[in-house]
Amino acid sequence: MGRLARLLDRPRPRLSSLRTTFAVSFAAVTAAVTVLVGILSYNSAARLVRVDQQSVFTQVVQDVQDEVRRYQLMPADFTSSRPGHELVRPNRTNVQVLGAHGEIVDHGTPPLPVTAQDKAVAAAAKAGKAVEYKDVVVGGEVYRVATVALGKGHGAVQVAQEFSDTEDLLRALQQRTLILMGAVVVAAGLCGWWLARRITRRLVVLTSAAEDVARTRRLGVEVPVTGYDEVGRLGRSFDRMLGRLAQSEEDQRRLVQDAGHELRTPLTSLRTNISLLRRIDELPPATREELVADLTQEARELTDLVNELVDLAAGQSDTEPVQRVDIADIAEDVAGLARRRSGRDIVVRSSGDTTIQGRPGMLQRALSNLVENAVKFDREGTAPIEIAVAGPARPGMVRVEVLDRGPGIAAGDLIRVFDRFYRAADARSLPGSGLGLSIVREVALAHGGAPFAFRREGGGSVIGFTAGAQRGHHDTGGGAIGPRGPARDPDRGT
Repeated sequence: MGRLARLLDRPRPRLSSLRTTFAVSFAAVTAAVTVLVGILSYNSAARLVRVDQQSVFTQVVQDVQDEVRRYQLMPADFTSSRPGHELVRPNRTNVQVLGAHGEIVDHGTPPLPVTAQDKAVAAAAKAGKAVEYKDVVVGGEVYRVATVALGKGHGAVQVAQEFSDTEDLLRALQQRTLILMGAVVVAAGLCGWWLARRITRRLVVLTSAAEDVARTRRLGVEVPVTGYDEVGRLGRSFDRMLGRLAQSEEDQRRLVQDAGHELRTPLTSLRTNISLLRRIDELPPATREELVADLTQEARELTDLVNELVDLAAGQSDTEPVQRVDIADIAEDVAGLARRRSGRDIVVRSSGDTTIQGRPGMLQRALSNLVENAVKFDREGTAPIEIAVAGPARPGMVRVEVLDRGPGIAAGDLIRVFDRFYRAADARSLPGSGLGLSIVREVALAHGGAPFAFRREGGGSVIGFTAGAQRGHHDTGGGAIGPRGPARDPDRGT
């Protein structure tokens, strides 16, 4: 809990900044792509238009050269006042006619400038000789001008094509492209903000839940989870983590409370006996022996209680390696040790495949507790205590039973025998801490099984557990088996 709180208390960037970052990134990428596509598109369109215009002008000049070479044309043939002049004047071009000395015979619209080089061409003897000018400004507009000689010093024809309208068209196209790119960028930003908000909405809920846990230290916070993507999986994992932490905290709290309650009795007795030690010289020898024996017994029970508390608290650890174990072999070892300690006859019966993947130390501890419990409640018995190991009771499960001929378990106690510190009314005078069967329950659950207890036909009790594969961590099955273990035989239903 403390570690979780420290993790949750660490400074974290606000989730809204993630939303902003996502929206800005989305808009930036879209803007970059849009600008790149817009620039490339505009450059391609402008290049095609300019090349097309240049091709048209070049073709017009070539046509004029072909005419003057093929026919002996005079300046009068190109004047606008000549009938049929449209046949020799190129369409959609500005034509100006020069005389033999470079004088203007017929003005163009608007008039075109005449240079010394144009006059030299007009006086040229070879028909079709041409000179071309680029970016000639006439009347505030940009033209491309070519002067073609008529030959034999008869004059020349000036052909001009306006390029300003083409550039105006390209500027308009450029402006529209910029406006469109701006609109796309704005739309991308809005779309990115909406998408970021939609994606991070559930993260906001998870963050609020984590902040509530860090602020209130309450683990029972409900985490609303929807969806099956990574965020949904994160939410469900976080919800399960909080549930397990809450259960662990509750188990620790209950263990501490129960342990404190159970430790009071032996500690009170020890304090009472220790106070009598101050007057031990005044006590008769028999009372002294009784006092020392009582102290020894109380110390032994206190030691056993502490040891079982440690086993119960640390019994769920995963430090012991998982390996292939034969429960029948473990039962033989436990039976041999119990025979030496108690002098009782312990019989082991096994059938089927009794091997599982498990932790042998934990399984031996559980079996030892069952056998010690049977010996304790059947002190005066002469019939052998039986350990029955059968597998598989269910697919992948091994069933372990310890049978005795003691007084049996009362029907009202069957459901509580696996509770921590619970002791039946007729067993409270016997030594023990009430933790032995609780440890059995923990071991069974850790191995994917469950404990059980029921009355034996003909007298006595049958207490045991089922076990299968060792789980990766201690899991109570999501609460299917609560703090009180099952008291009935899961296979027999009795």
